[in-house]
Amino acid sequence: MKLRDALEMLLLSAVWGASFILIKLSGIDLPPVWVAVGRLTFGSLFLWTVLKLGRHKLPPLKLIGALLVVGILNNALPFCFFAWGEQTVPSSIAAIINATTPIWALLFGLSLGTAHATRLTAAGVVLGFLGVLAVVYGHAEGVAAATGSRGFLFGVILIAIASLSYGAGAVAAKRWLHGVEPVVIATFQLTLACLVLLPIAIVGPHPAAIHFKSLAAVTVLGVFGSGLAYLLFFRLLANISPTRTVAVTYLLPIWGLFWGFIAGEQIRWTALAGVAVVLSGLVLLNLHPASQKTKAIAAAPKPCPAEQA
Repeated sequence: MKLRDALEMLLLSAVWGASFILIKLSGIDLPPVWVAVGRLTFGSLFLWTVLKLGRHKLPPLKLIGALLVVGILNNALPFCFFAWGEQTVPSSIAAIINATTPIWALLFGLSLGTAHATRLTAAGVVLGFLGVLAVVYGHAEGVAAATGSRGFLFGVILIAIASLSYGAGAVAAKRWLHGVEPVVIATFQLTLACLVLLPIAIVGPHPAAIHFKSLAAVTVLGVFGSGLAYLLFFRLLANISPTRTVAVTYLLPIWGLFWGFIAGEQIRWTALAGVAVVLSGLVLLNLHPASQKTKAIAAAPKPCPAEQA
């Protein structure tokens, strides 16, 4: 990997890792659906500009249904649920829970027969979930004092569902959208997801007031977290292997803790220990016995854009 590629991967992880605190800041004034619509609007406008300037081909009409489903799974549902869940869950904890996305993608792949399990992958799944449980348990008492135990647990469940949806969206995109340019997938899934959520936002609760901090947060979240991040992701895919590119997932919980700390969130030792356990699980998911390495690499799912918050 060249130095430029390594720096771009570091930048991508920082941008994606900052999404969690930006969601938190956006939600100060905006209801969850409006947070999602805001980031989808700014992100899709950014990507449409790139699409037109790059003169990329539009997808055939027969794929609109598949793009709609992928947009709901990869964007509409998780964007809403992350914003909803982070009303009672710190952004740093949300980042750690989000690290289960590759695990959910693997489990969906196993259920569809497109992935294969080994003892290492099984151990990785167990470690990943144990790490998340340790983090949630370690922070439950402190967070619940401010939001209530039910509120905290409900928020954790929402974020877990959002991560599960990311995993399902990744598998669906690989299954139905093979051969479509990644930038085209990202542009259309953001646009279609925005069209799905816009009527819900209009008839649902409206923001009572929008201050500069929330507006700036949702703008940065859309343009950088859902626009620029994809371009960096595609550039890395073109220059380095998919296996190395998807390793950016390992850095997101670390950045989530960092940005949460900068924003004044309390970071307990259980969070640091949980991150170490989760990352160990993710590493195991990508290790294969030497005799099965070639076969496993061939069967491994390719990274999908929009797998992160």
